[in-house]
Amino acid sequence: MLDIYIKNMVCDRCIMVVREELVKLGLTPVKITLGVATINQESLQDGLRSALAERLKIAGFELLDSARSQLVEKMKVFIINRIHYTDNIDLTSNWSDLLADEMNHDYNHLSTLFSSVEGITVEQYIIRQKIERAKELLFYDEKNLSEIAFFLGYSSVQHLSAQFKKVTGHTPSQYKKEREFLRTRKPLDSIQ
Repeated sequence: MLDIYIKNMVCDRCIMVVREELVKLGLTPVKITLGVATINQESLQDGLRSALAERLKIAGFELLDSARSQLVEKMKVFIINRIHYTDNIDLTSNWSDLLADEMNHDYNHLSTLFSSVEGITVEQYIIRQKIERAKELLFYDEKNLSEIAFFLGYSSVQHLSAQFKKVTGHTPSQYKKEREFLRTRKPLDSIQ
């Protein structure tokens, strides 16, 4: 079995596209999760690896070869899963502990690595992901602002509002009132 690390996988549709591309190249996917495709082979020949890299690039993905890039991508996938695909963000744990436990590395090492590869801090990335999730919840009008703040792990509505305004330039209330702002949501893989 061979694990192939892939950048920019952020949703179930990404998994489907990667599966299709692997099959088109005659590869047998065993398991595909966000950021990792496991295939039923021991290695990829250079020509096949290049073809896969090119097909994935066309689809908006990128093969990750270095261990550093793979670890950063694992961190991003963990953060995305936690913010966008869980029912509630745990208020009792902090992100540094969660990431250190999940990645089996010291948080200071992870933080430095993330910043050097991505050009922003882990904290900035988390905030931006949370704001995109808040935009989604505002768009679908599923929760009021207090519920969104609690859902996303903010200590108060004011804290969420301050971060929202800092990132978007608008308060959540302004954002919700102005329907054209609701169309400014970003794809998860383009948040930096």
